[in-house]
Amino acid sequence: MDWGQILNNTAYWIFSPETIAYAIAATGLAVQFGYGGLLNFGMAGFMALGAYGYAISILSFGLPWWVGILIGCLAAVAFAFILGIPTLRLRADYLAIVTIAAAEIVRLLLTTQLFDEWTNSADGLGGYHAGFRAANPFPEGKYGFGPWVWTQDQLWVRVFGMILLAIAVYLVWALMRSPWGRVLKGIREDEDAVRSLGKNVFAYKMQALIIGGVFGALGGVIFALPSAVVPATYTTSLTFFIWTILLLGGAATVFGPVVGSVIFWVIMGFLDNVLPALAQSNVLPLSSLQAGTLRFILVGVALMLIVIFRPQGIFGNKRELTFVK
Repeated sequence: MDWGQILNNTAYWIFSPETIAYAIAATGLAVQFGYGGLLNFGMAGFMALGAYGYAISILSFGLPWWVGILIGCLAAVAFAFILGIPTLRLRADYLAIVTIAAAEIVRLLLTTQLFDEWTNSADGLGGYHAGFRAANPFPEGKYGFGPWVWTQDQLWVRVFGMILLAIAVYLVWALMRSPWGRVLKGIREDEDAVRSLGKNVFAYKMQALIIGGVFGALGGVIFALPSAVVPATYTTSLTFFIWTILLLGGAATVFGPVVGSVIFWVIMGFLDNVLPALAQSNVLPLSSLQAGTLRFILVGVALMLIVIFRPQGIFGNKRELTFVK
């Protein structure tokens, strides 16, 4: 096996757009679940709306790229209202069922022929990059070193994504230190006690759902910037990946989603290179395709072990997890 190439390919994922996009979405899920106690399994729907809102605004209406981002965020806000009004009074397990179903409804609506004029149904959308790339402040050329060598457009996607991620992390840090954040954490622990103090629990939950949904939409935009928007991407597995990232880094932490995303994608990239190589070397009694699928099994087992032995995540505090008992 070529370990140099394997490590080179693995290191790529540290600064990949996927890693940044999932970190932003996981930060939104931290607001909803880690701090608010909302068991949202519909983050894939928020990411899809952000990506499609961005792409459709540019392709169908000729709007500037930055307006497309705002429209993607507004679509997430609307989805949060539609989803939250009838569901936020439900128990956590019922909320999980409703949100995962709502995300699937969004994905299936994007694939239907009814909206083919705007969504291109199952084929997805592409060719919306010109405006964003025209705003690129980096001159043409190659940047970076080692496994991190990018064109000016690739660098611009990463820099822009990291700026959004830094803003998201700062906002979460500031919000959770504010009175609003303290009330939200109180709702997570015992919403009846918070309600008895005269606080509107439903309004706080809705605000948490909206803020987390906007972060999810921004993650969807970053995810779509390098290539295309394809509805098959926004399946339930995407949501489960985000949950794995959140639990890995720490549900009720500010930097946990960022570290969790890096660790998750580095491990996924490493296994994606090592397992097929082991199969080709006859170390594993599997085909290369089967070995590539094995990584998802290993990630699933790892998630189970995290929940059992380290539910607070790498940076989490066990005292922050009393609400999940």
